[in-house]
Amino acid sequence: MSATEAPGGVTFLGVRHHSPACARLVAATVARLRPAYVLVEGPADLNGRMDELLLDHELPIAVFTAHRDRTRRHASWSPFCAYSPEWVALTAGREAGAQLRFIDLPAWHPALSDRANRYADADQRYAEAVRRLCATLAVDNVDALWDHLFEIGPDDGLAERLDTYFDVLRGESAAGADDTAREAYMARWVRAARRRAAGRPVLVVTGGFHRPALVRLTADSAGPDGTSPGGDGPEEDDWPEVPAPASDAVAGSYLVPYSFRRLDAFVGYQSGMPSPAYYQRVWEDGPRQAAEALTEAVAARLRTRRQPVSTADLIAARSMAGGLARLRGHAHPGRVDVLDGLVSALVTDALDQPLPWATRGTPAPGTHPVVVEMVAALSGDRVGRLHPDTPLPPLVHDVDAELERHRIGSREAVELDLTDADDLARSRLLHRLRLLDVPGHVRERGPRVGADALLTERWSPAPSADRLARVIEAGGYGPTVLDAVTARTEERVTLLGADVDALATTLFDTALAGLPEHSTRTLTAIARAAGGVTDLRALGRALAVALALWRHDRLLGSAGTAPLGALITAAVRRALWLVEGVRAVAAPAEPGRLTALVAVRDAVRHAGPALGLDPADALAVAGRVAADAAAPPDLRGAALGLAWSLGDVPDAARAVRAVAAPDTLGDWLGGLFALAREEVVSGDAALLTVVDELLASMGAHDFLVALPALRQAFGWFPPRERAEVARHVQALHGGDAPPGDLLRLDADPLLVAAARAVEERVDAVLSREGLWEGDGT
Repeated sequence: MSATEAPGGVTFLGVRHHSPACARLVAATVARLRPAYVLVEGPADLNGRMDELLLDHELPIAVFTAHRDRTRRHASWSPFCAYSPEWVALTAGREAGAQLRFIDLPAWHPALSDRANRYADADQRYAEAVRRLCATLAVDNVDALWDHLFEIGPDDGLAERLDTYFDVLRGESAAGADDTAREAYMARWVRAARRRAAGRPVLVVTGGFHRPALVRLTADSAGPDGTSPGGDGPEEDDWPEVPAPASDAVAGSYLVPYSFRRLDAFVGYQSGMPSPAYYQRVWEDGPRQAAEALTEAVAARLRTRRQPVSTADLIAARSMAGGLARLRGHAHPGRVDVLDGLVSALVTDALDQPLPWATRGTPAPGTHPVVVEMVAALSGDRVGRLHPDTPLPPLVHDVDAELERHRIGSREAVELDLTDADDLARSRLLHRLRLLDVPGHVRERGPRVGADALLTERWSPAPSADRLARVIEAGGYGPTVLDAVTARTEERVTLLGADVDALATTLFDTALAGLPEHSTRTLTAIARAAGGVTDLRALGRALAVALALWRHDRLLGSAGTAPLGALITAAVRRALWLVEGVRAVAAPAEPGRLTALVAVRDAVRHAGPALGLDPADALAVAGRVAADAAAPPDLRGAALGLAWSLGDVPDAARAVRAVAAPDTLGDWLGGLFALAREEVVSGDAALLTVVDELLASMGAHDFLVALPALRQAFGWFPPRERAEVARHVQALHGGDAPPGDLLRLDADPLLVAAARAVEERVDAVLSREGLWEGDGT
């Protein structure tokens, strides 16, 4: 059925979201029909705010919707740019005097609960049909297919071609329950508009996937004069009721500025059209001029990045693009033709990754830098702006007021003394905004888990074009900063469940943000989950956070509190139990579990007397693990280091000889140094002497095998202690060079070791052939 010949005066246009070709078709159809009603796929709960939506905004913008109740949190966007068919339908329809209605379910409705973007393409529903079409027409993906069929072709017959295309795709697959519910709801709006129009034209603009279903759902009840004797009763004269959120839910929609970057499929946008800056030019100037502008934009961007692009390169790129267009049957170059031409002219290296426009999604790691810049040039940097009269959520005003009240400007760095009450309040505000993902400032220095207590902070300004949008989006959590961060933290703790590692991060964040109630709730969640944790690294992280707060958190007032103490006690016991269960004879050192044992050591040292943690329990476990040949080398070394750091001085020099093999020595030392580096440096020098002897006795190959783990092991020493080790080595070997010279090497140590191994093999070959006697001859 043609889009221009629907029954009852209703014209259905199935479109691809953000398609200039479809937008041109919509504008032409509105001008031709002068419809009484224009019905658009969009959130019906926004119908009373159409004047707000159609203010003189600078596009792109989006409708942001947030929903939160006790069981579900959902956020989604309905974006519009100048070439969005839905936007053109609204603006052109208003100019033509039509009544405008959105006809889809609200974004918070369960039928859209799996969609972060209302206008996401439904590719997964008709992937097989797209694959066959791409194979038949010899194009790489749906974007190239779409350009080939619609964007760079003539507008004549476009409506019929679109109808055929979407009928083929929809015929390949059935809609799911969510789409079925949406289509039934949209059909009710169509029937109501048809009755109200009384024979005058009605235009319906929806995603092409929905068009065949809407035609079918509304055709059976349409009489020749546009009435609906077979199925539409008198009640159909009324517009369908817009569903309301549950009484316990918080839901709201606001307009937000959007950006071309967020609209681009190459950076992960959920909908279909990539390269928004290119398609903006297609919309404004047509595909031929857009192709020329694309080449110039890529060249300009590469030149600003100090990439050489000569006039000859541009001539070659244009010639190649024109040849590819003719080969592919295009009247003039399209987007992929131009990009392929640019690559052929500008990239002379081998490409390790497929070209992004040959696949879909974000460019893969390792993509050629010139290709990355080409993709960025097509994306563009345009950012939308809301009209000054646009209503904003209360949080926007509260954020501005709080920043002004605390004397935090947008352009100055903020230096804070956390022992000062005013500075502490400013710090908490900045941390709350950080937890709400509101840009503006980035913390460069401040308290960190596992570090010495730090009572100063520095925040640097970090302007962001997305700031207003991010604040509006955060407004879905509450009207004030405190309300919003409270709701956000509650959601975060709930979603994390038994993820002890992430909960530990949240615990520290709530302390920094001054949220004692949520610190307690997070602490309870960690304590509840700690008894079943099997990940030693995650448990160690939680223990380190709890211990830091128990020892140092005078700012929040939780230092020495019983709930933290109970968590520390439980975590220490669980960690010691987990350590004994690790079995991996040849496993490499794992810094995460070593850090967990560091937290156990610190807890026994600093909190043991107050919390009743008996060092004898830790020493007993350490003794068993250190002697267990089935335990990983790093844990065996760490166990010895744990005992040493708790006062049980071992014969470390003897122990290291037992693990002298090249593939175990470095890992064992890594565990030892992680737990007892101070004891190693300040204690008996016999251990370092034995290590030096073992390394000196290794052949070049064995040393090359051992070197990576050795470098990781000595990385546990800070610079001052590393210098002490260097002094000891210098004392063993003599020489008058400053010890610091031993810590610096012009070449990569691995390269030096590899060269030594090559030299040793060469010497062996020469000796075997009687060409080398070891005396220099």
